[in-house]
Amino acid sequence: MPSDAPLTPQMRSVLQRMARAQRTPMHLLTPQQARDAYEQGAGVLEVPKAALARVEDFVIPARDGTALHARRYAPSFDALPTLLYLHGGGFTVGSVATHDVLCRELSRLSGCAVVSLDYRLAPEHTFPTAVHDAWDALAWLATQPAAGPLAVGGDSAGGTLAAVCAILARDAGIPLALQLLFYPGCAAHADTPSHSRFAHGLVLEREHIDFFFGQYLRHPAEYEDWRFAPLNAPDVDGVAPAWFGLAECDPLVDEGVMYADKLRLAGVAVDLEIYRGVTHEFIKMGRAIPEARQAHQAAAQALRQALDL
Repeated sequence: MPSDAPLTPQMRSVLQRMARAQRTPMHLLTPQQARDAYEQGAGVLEVPKAALARVEDFVIPARDGTALHARRYAPSFDALPTLLYLHGGGFTVGSVATHDVLCRELSRLSGCAVVSLDYRLAPEHTFPTAVHDAWDALAWLATQPAAGPLAVGGDSAGGTLAAVCAILARDAGIPLALQLLFYPGCAAHADTPSHSRFAHGLVLEREHIDFFFGQYLRHPAEYEDWRFAPLNAPDVDGVAPAWFGLAECDPLVDEGVMYADKLRLAGVAVDLEIYRGVTHEFIKMGRAIPEARQAHQAAAQALRQALDL
């Protein structure tokens, strides 16, 4: 790990344990092997799995007729405001299952319903399939009377998709109460200072980013498309208010701040918190990292305020 990374003792301990495990780096695996490895490790450091009144699997139709798997979490069977949650994983790994505990916590702590989506993954489904699936799910939810007021959120690549959906929702005239963004990818190229400083030894490494981009994108022009890099969006005027939860020791932290600034300059209300001394993926480490539990509470509070809960 970088000697100058200002890590908390708990975060440093987690990274030391990860290094001792000597697992094959994800970028050296096939996409399916990477998915399997991520699934196996996803719950190791999570908080206990919360029991909720309502947890049900269902399907949402995509534009090409595909039935997308989704899971609804809710603290009651009442009609509730709904957060569409889009999991992280570089558009290549991750699933409803890997983010089950996090979605349960967001529902439990906020009182809203959470719908978690299994959008289709690369390389089998390259850009812009994930964008289409995320948007189709949000547009579908907007037609469901029981969904109530809507928010959209996600972490990492899922945060990218959430930010893109917020722009698409503005363009479609679908009101959103909030975009909830945990360390989203926002830029076309991994070239900010934080990408250099935190390139190695801190969960998300430069080689992982290159691996994910290589699975998801097939043409150079796609890197510049704002649906991949929201910082390239022509304008963000009038998009939903944003809550950002960023990690200080994360290659993506600079572009997260840059996107928050872009929103602010457009007059969008932004609440940004940088959690000090922690890395990418920290929100799924609540058993070991106190900042993860703090971020859960802060995100839930933002949801409660935005959705009038």
